[in-house]
Amino acid sequence: MNPDRIELYRVMLTSRRVEEAISELWHDGLVSGEMHLGIGEEGIVAGVVDHLEEGDAIAADHRSTPPMVMRGVDLTAIVAECLGSTAGLGRGLGGHMHLMSKEHMAASSGIVGASGPLACGFALAHTQLRPDRVAVAFFGEGALNQGMLMESLNLAGCWRLAVVFVCKDNGMAITTPSQRVTSGNLPDRVRGFGIPAVEVDGADVEAVWHAAGEAILDWM
Repeated sequence: MNPDRIELYRVMLTSRRVEEAISELWHDGLVSGEMHLGIGEEGIVAGVVDHLEEGDAIAADHRSTPPMVMRGVDLTAIVAECLGSTAGLGRGLGGHMHLMSKEHMAASSGIVGASGPLACGFALAHTQLRPDRVAVAFFGEGALNQGMLMESLNLAGCWRLAVVFVCKDNGMAITTPSQRVTSGNLPDRVRGFGIPAVEVDGADVEAVWHAAGEAILDWM
């Protein structure tokens, strides 16, 4: 089975254009505080989200616009939230790092590594309410040095929670080269918790799509 390349391109392009528009608003001073975009990560997110069905959950990190857009969250509400408008997803109180849609079972946090515990919470709820559904956690490689994410991997491994952990490794832990602050091999670190791990070129959306499909299928 192969992905619908046109659909993948459509959602990636939509995400890119939405974030470019948000970036312009930020540069114009209409968006308060910092701005964390997911530009360049579209292939990773698209390759994973394309497999999700109704009832599956997303726990996103502070670069949460791409998964929200690709999950089908209302674009106007996303932009309105970034602008601090009451028409936003959180009535303008959360901002771009705390986008949430109850309808789509998708939520994000500005705290590095927080997507791990959130995804485990989704998955634990799934065991009682939707035992055939999965939760996805998106995070950067720098987050793998955070205690809460390591604990989440341990919990998911012990309790056999249906979580797909997606590490977006760009070699930079915010402004620090990851190799300076991270010891060892990250996939091996994850395997130490009894969780299978594979490395995929994040710029190859089809490769991500196939790897994500296999990971999700393991939980079905």
